[in-house]
Amino acid sequence: MELLTTIWYVVIYSNMKGNLLINERHVLDVGAFVEIVVWRLPQSVRGSERRFKYRLALVVDGVCVLRFDNEVGKGDHKHVADSEEPYKFNGPEALLEDFWNEVDKWRR
Repeated sequence: MELLTTIWYVVIYSNMKGNLLINERHVLDVGAFVEIVVWRLPQSVRGSERRFKYRLALVVDGVCVLRFDNEVGKGDHKHVADSEEPYKFNGPEALLEDFWNEVDKWRR
């Protein structure tokens, strides 16, 4: 259970009415994978002006080392290793591009 990339209060939104746009898992190598989940919602989530709910994570050797999400009450942000910083959300396409750029940096 501790290897899951999503904490319980993020999962609650899987029952929310909305359109699942992306639900993917990409295995990068033996010890690393990426999980991408993006929903379009009928209304914005608390703490965000966006009508998207998302989580994008890079997991290496069972540890989430990079995550972009818009957790309820926190708004758009990203986690890099043990730090958390704001993220400027500019739409789902930019989100994917920004995330994959960060994944590439992490893997170098």
